This record gives sequence, C-alpha cells and structure tokens, in this order.
Amino acid sequence: MRLCYSRMSFVRAYPRETQEMVFDAHNRAFQLFGGSCQRGIYDNMKTVVDVIFAGRTRKFNARFLEMCGHFLVDPVACTPNAAWEKGQVENQVRDIRERLFREPPRFDSLDDLNDWLEESCRRHAREHPHPDDPELTIREVFAREERRCLIPFPGAFDGHRPLSRGVSRTCLVHFDGNRYSAEAQAAQKAAEVFAYADRVDVRLDGELVGSHPRSFDRGRTVYDWLHYVPVLERKPGALRNGAPFRNGALPEALGAVKDRLGAFDDGDRQMARILAVVLDLTP
Repeated sequence: MRLCYSRMSFVRAYPRETQEMVFDAHNRAFQLFGGSCQRGIYDNMKTVVDVIFAGRTRKFNARFLEMCGHFLVDPVACTPNAAWEKGQVENQVRDIRERLFREPPRFDSLDDLNDWLEESCRRHAREHPHPDDPELTIREVFAREERRCLIPFPGAFDGHRPLSRGVSRTCLVHFDGNRYSAEAQAAQKAAEVFAYADRVDVRLDGELVGSHPRSFDRGRTVYDWLHYVPVLERKPGALRNGAPFRNGALPEALGAVKDRLGAFDDGDRQMARILAVVLDLTP
C-alpha cells in the first residue's frame, strides 16, 4: 500500500491473498500511517470486487465495503488493462523487489520477515528524497503535509472471514485443510468459523468456544486440552490415551502432577478433578 502524495509505503508478506489477509493489511497500514485515506484506488482483486461492469462500475464485495465504511474510505477500481491508472501500485511492486529482494534475505519466520519489511519501509521514508521535492525526504513530506489530511484511525476493523461449519462429535471443526478443537458443548452442532489472518475463532450462537493460532500447514489437528476437560468426568482414561493430552500438551506443572498421580489406581480420576477446577478458574 502506498500513499499517493507523500509516497509513504507499507509492505507486508502473507501466506495467501485471501480476504482476511487484505483486511489485516489495511488495519496495519492505517495504524502505521496514523489514519486512513479518503479514497482508495484498487486493482480488481477477487477479494475486493465481485463483478466488473463496463467502465468504472463495480460490484464491490459486501465485507470489503463494511471495511471501507469502518475506515471511511471511498473505494475506486481501476479500469482493466489501463496500466496508466495504477502506475504507483505496479511501480511499487517493481521498486520493492529491486530495493529489498535483489539478494533475497533469509528469516526464521514470517513474523521476522514482516518486522524487517516494516522497518525497511520506515528507513526508506527517512532516507529517500521525495520525487517531486528532492530537498525533502518522503518522511518529511508525509509529516508536514499529508498526515493532517488523513482520517483519524478509528481502531482496527474486525477483519474476519465468516464460514459456517459443523463441529464433529470429537469437538473438531475443519477449516483450510486443518482441524481445530472447540469446547465440548459445541460437539455435533452448527458453528461459525471466524477466519483471521493469524488466528481461527469458533463461535456457537455468538459465543466464543475456541480460538487458535492459524496453521498454514495441511492435515494438522490443533487442540486446546481445556476443551476436553468436561469429557474426562466420563472418560478419565482419556488422560493417558487421548490425543489432546499427548506430547506435553499440559503445562509443565500439571504434567508433573499427572505423572505423580499415575502411580495410583484412581490417579486418572483424581487428575480429572484437578483439571476441572483449573477449567473453572480459567477466564
């Protein structure tokens, strides 16, 4: 994203170009700029535009329009095959590649890459002269002239993509090639998945019954052991064999208690009672 007047830019990498990623990018960019623009010029991305009519007429996606309403941005779509209308956008992609990725850097995580990208944008704005006023930097033009024209940042838009999903009898919902656990009360009921750029929430009748960091692998099952504590009252043996409790899923201290109680015949049942208390005390 780039502000057309000052050329202040925001660059962030995402695993996909899905709608929740687009929402997250707007949240982060407008927070970095300290406000939103009165008008946004968009290429005809499928995450933004549902139908392209003749000329500039578009049917924008309903959720995208909700976001624009939140930030008070008036969206304008480019004409297909009219590169002169979006030169700054296409030039930005080329410039970023040449400036930052001529010798591709390596990072341990996507978060590390994005921290580096944001700092690179800030550094470029501080050090690079403005193309129309070389005596000033991009940062100076932004601070002196453009920032005051921005609409004050109203807080982040709740940028989720809603999806209806059924919860299995094992308290799992399928989303994007993976499975995520939900509270036992949601088993075999219709729930709603709220897909965010970095997490997956599961809601039942509007109530949050599961929240997990989002996985971009395939075929993974992401558990929260607290979701399965009510089941232990009926099946305490699941502490030994149940997938949600394997491989150090419990916090270290509770794992140590579980190991000590394992020496007793009723150790599983005692541990189930302890975990039920922990569940009651968990916010």
